[in-house]
Amino acid sequence: MIEKAILKINPNAEFSVNANDINQITWNNGTTSISKSDIEAQFPAVELDNAMADLRAKRNQLLIDTDFHALSDNTMSSDMTTYRQELRDITEGITTVEQANAVVFPTKP
Repeated sequence: MIEKAILKINPNAEFSVNANDINQITWNNGTTSISKSDIEAQFPAVELDNAMADLRAKRNQLLIDTDFHALSDNTMSSDMTTYRQELRDITEGITTVEQANAVVFPTKP
């Protein structure tokens, strides 16, 4: 999480973190150091990014599992069309880790 937080602040930062310890960061190649408090302030955003990535991965797999319904030689039912659209819309409006973790996926028809 430390690495992702640093990269949110400075995507070009060059550094190493020893033993995943925020007190053991080595800044490389002239990268300006970032304060511990600034790094820690990014932790909630990193946690949300991780939760959203997990949610999208699950959603994407459910879409992949039904992709064959969308082939040109198939006629997709309106229930399947609705299901797939609900999956695509599932991440809309999510702004917290709690919301991401509380998502209930629609039932596959």
